Amino acid sequence: MKFGGKLFAYGCVFYFLVAAVYGFMSHDPVGTTAIALTGGLAFLIAFYVLFTAKRVGPLPEDNENAEISDADSEYGFFSPHSWWPLVIGGSTMLFILGFIFASWLAVLGVVSLLFGVFGLVYEYYRGDFAN
Repeated sequence: MKFGGKLFAYGCVFYFLVAAVYGFMSHDPVGTTAIALTGGLAFLIAFYVLFTAKRVGPLPEDNENAEISDADSEYGFFSPHSWWPLVIGGSTMLFILGFIFASWLAVLGVVSLLFGVFGLVYEYYRGDFAN
């Protein structure tokens, strides 16, 4: 966890430097504020991760001589051939476009989004994979 915290801390310093240089050269208050807030968000994440790393202790990714087998072997099951994320992404696009063009498109996006989510959740409960 320390490596990730240090990575975000370096990002925090980088974004604050970029915000200072950008603000000095462009005189754009909106862009400067956006970049400075990005540095602030990086600071929040770095502080949390480094503070948590003190309580948790060193993890396998903090050891330079660690092997892959030292990490937790069970991260969960992820379907290697699922088409449902594509349906969910397209449905989300329809839902967002419904806010721009027509409300019926947003309703169609919600219905297809629910269809995609239920398809993803219950993918292994039907067909050849049913228990």
